[in-house]
Amino acid sequence: MQQYACNVHFISPSKAQNDEIYGLRDRSRTVPIPTSITPVPGYPNKLVVFKIQASKYWQVRCWHQGFTRRKSTRTQSLRVAQSVARRFYEELMASNYVEGIKSANASDSETRVSMPKSSFAALSAQMLINEQARVNRGEFSRDSLQVLQNRLDKHILPRFGASQVTSVDYKGLLTFSQYLSKTLSSITVSQYLIAIRKVLLIAVQIGIIAKLPEFPRIKIVTTPRGAFTPSEYWKIIRTARSLVGAQHPSTVDLRARHFKLRSADYLMPADLPWAVGFMVNSFIRPSDLKTLKHRHVEIVTNINTYLRLSLPITKSHTKPIVTLQPAVRIYKKLFEKQKLNGFASQADYVFLPQIKDRNYAQFILAYYFNWVLQITDLKLGPHGGARTLYSLRHSAITFRLLYGQGIDLLTLARNARTSVDMINKHYASTVSGEQNISLLQSRRTVR
Repeated sequence: MQQYACNVHFISPSKAQNDEIYGLRDRSRTVPIPTSITPVPGYPNKLVVFKIQASKYWQVRCWHQGFTRRKSTRTQSLRVAQSVARRFYEELMASNYVEGIKSANASDSETRVSMPKSSFAALSAQMLINEQARVNRGEFSRDSLQVLQNRLDKHILPRFGASQVTSVDYKGLLTFSQYLSKTLSSITVSQYLIAIRKVLLIAVQIGIIAKLPEFPRIKIVTTPRGAFTPSEYWKIIRTARSLVGAQHPSTVDLRARHFKLRSADYLMPADLPWAVGFMVNSFIRPSDLKTLKHRHVEIVTNINTYLRLSLPITKSHTKPIVTLQPAVRIYKKLFEKQKLNGFASQADYVFLPQIKDRNYAQFILAYYFNWVLQITDLKLGPHGGARTLYSLRHSAITFRLLYGQGIDLLTLARNARTSVDMINKHYASTVSGEQNISLLQSRRTVR
């Protein structure tokens, strides 16, 4: 589990950090400023975040086992501070539970009866520790762990964090799923329930509850990401090339500004058109754009010319991806460009190598791709579904289904690092019989 620094940042006694804001020069510099004390939604009132004169950061405080526990959140954002506070509380509850287990193991059954009940937050902390161990063993991806933690922080812990696991029942889970269904898709609601199940499963395994409660049944309704037609794809490529170096409208209109965009990145990057073409000819996911380095790329020239991409593990898939021939030309052109800018070493990234924060690099590509879709009026598919950077992967697989001669689903699925079932559900679902009319009307040659 991620740990947070607890050192308090002090400034010169002559002028405290929040003096001018709150006008409290005469108060102790480490006493909570009353007007800043803020509770954490869904948690006991003893857990609060607050500010002090001595620091620009939010602090967290919780009364636990006869003592006031406090630490700096090391952030000036209230939202982030409350997230840190939730994890701080979970760690306290988890440590309390672990101590109870040790005491129980060290004495007789009488001690077991007096063990403190375990809150949902405490077991959530233990579950995250278990999942982190899986990440360390290579059984679970780091990104998936982050998604799991985000779901706990956003909706699950504010609703169930302070509750005892014994009180989580079907009625509460049903109400929670109905609440989520107002704003989230069926598959996302289902994934939230899976996260809750992981926590309750630990409670079953260590004997706090006898069995899992019944969970609401959520019918998964999948909405395939709309693929582009070949003409739409070329329209996107041409538009992206024409916009290279152009200023994004949100950097001009303050009302529409996206403040995550840094001033150094107000212009359309030259890498975007290359990224669009590369994705359609290589089957990779958008997340692969941020991790792909030159060391992962090998140009193979024999009967067929292609790239062999030995990408990092994605969704438990480790096999290399082979690309279509156009990807070779794209990579060579991009490599020459990056070489002129000093980013051609094996350790350099292929796309936006000058950006060290790779999540931000992926955000830049997705942000400007969305701008291209808005200009070309291709943001929505024919059935109203929103298109994103991921739609390029969808297009790559769909094009092979439509135009690949005799390609089988197993070969396509393995090369795209997915399953035949996913191809059928999310990719082949958009292929109609009319699109392969020549195959339907074909006849075997009789000899």
